[in-house]
Parts: sequence; structure tokens; C-alpha cells
Amino acid sequence: MSKDGISMSVIRRLPRYYRFLSELNEQNVDRISSTKLAEIMNVTASQVRQDLNCFGGFGQQGYGYSVSQLKEEIKKILGLNNNYRAVLIGAGNLGKAVAMHMNFDRLGFELIACFDNNPAKIGEQLNDITVKPESELEEFCRHNHIDTAFLCIPRACVEAVLDKLYNLGIKNYWNFSHYDIATRYHDTLVENVHLSDNLMTLCYRMNNSKNQ
Repeated sequence: MSKDGISMSVIRRLPRYYRFLSELNEQNVDRISSTKLAEIMNVTASQVRQDLNCFGGFGQQGYGYSVSQLKEEIKKILGLNNNYRAVLIGAGNLGKAVAMHMNFDRLGFELIACFDNNPAKIGEQLNDITVKPESELEEFCRHNHIDTAFLCIPRACVEAVLDKLYNLGIKNYWNFSHYDIATRYHDTLVENVHLSDNLMTLCYRMNNSKNQ
């Protein structure tokens, strides 16, 4: 459960609501019923109402939901206007893809710097960001308010970098490394990205569908 008593399963559905509502808004759809929204979300209408009631409801009986209003309410709940300042550690293939192809300003973040310990990567341009040497990480973070770090480095490299970041007061991480940050520092907020887990889940579902 989150601190405000709303379950993480509800919170993890919010980005999907926001994404689908954004698409509907772009299609000039003015309103939508809980039944129709449930079909799009692949949940029940009751689940949609329960989810949204956690934050105030927003619907009108006999009318449903205003698409643009609900989209803006969920945007506010998610905090997408906060522009949290982030640094990215690791400018390899994964880090480069994250830096160049994520639309951070629409997702509540501002990526302001990228660091790597590979001399061949130093000075590379990732959109409007120049990759800096990892040796400058601590000084940069001390002189710039940093809210979060995106870790796109191998698991074996995480501990030393994490200790530096944590000691600088950075306790929020988007973690691609497979290192269990929360075990080392219990007061951190971490979103782990395990692409291999995702793919293995798909593999299981494909394998299971063959046996039905």
C-alpha cells in the first residue's frame, strides 16, 4: 500500500488511464462512460469507478466522464507538471536510448545531465545533453538540485554510484540495473525496469496459450 492508503495496483493503472484518455482527447472524444473506459482498459466498469473514487470520482451520473477533465485530473494526481530534475548514469546503448527517445517533459521530469565512466562516451551528444565523466557526478549534484537518478549501468557498477548519490541526498531511482536498491537503502523510492522479466512473462504466456 502507498502512504495514503491507495493500493499500488491502482496507482500502476493511472498511467494507462492517462495514456488512453490522451489518445481519446486527441481524437476529439468529449465524454466516455465507465463501461467504455473499462473496455479500453481491459478491466470492469466497477473497477474503473473504484479506481477513480480513490481520488474523488470525477464522473457524473448519466453523463460519464469528461475526457479532457479526467485526463487533466489524472495528470495532476500523477504530478506530471512537477519537472523533477534528473541525472542519467550510463550512456551505453540503453542509456542512450532512454536519453534520446523518452519525452521526459511530458512525463514529469527534466533530464539535465548524463554521466559515464567510459572515455569513449565522454563528450557524446544525447539530444541537447553532453555526456560528462562520472568523476564529475558528485560535484555536479552538489551544485544542482537533483530529485532523481536514472541508472542504466551494469549491476556490478551500481553500489559505488548508488552510495555517492544516496550520500548526496538523492533517494529516488529509475533503475534498469537489476540491483536491489531498496534492500541497501530502505528509505528510497525505486521503480525497477526488468526487460528480461517482461520478455519471460511473454514467453510464459505464449507457451501457456499453446497448451490450452
